[in-house]
Amino acid sequence: MQIIQTVVVKQILTEKSKQELMENYELQRLQLHKECDQLLFEFKRLEKTKAYSADSLKKNFDKELKTRKEKLQLLDFQMEQLHILPIGSELAEKEVQALIEVKAGDTWEAVNKQHAIIVKDGIIEEIR
Repeated sequence: MQIIQTVVVKQILTEKSKQELMENYELQRLQLHKECDQLLFEFKRLEKTKAYSADSLKKNFDKELKTRKEKLQLLDFQMEQLHILPIGSELAEKEVQALIEVKAGDTWEAVNKQHAIIVKDGIIEEIR
């Protein structure tokens, strides 16, 4: 019998992966800044049309801006933490589903334990 189990994919931090993560964070930051600028532009444009209530319009745009600014703060925190982490650290990257073979006589603890796939520079290094 096979069961579906969640497996954590962990990445070993190397100079290359650290640089790639930092570049990814920078791209995300730039995108969020663009979105904020676009929201401000749209707000000013819609505000001039007077087609919508000024209060509700401002409230909605403020909510969207706040969401993006919170994401920016989270990215800044992640970038700070990335600078602190030593090379060789394991970072939980994502979770995937795997089929696990189960048969009579297996110990439940062994089957039910948390499995992990360890990746280093895009290559699977270990399966735990």
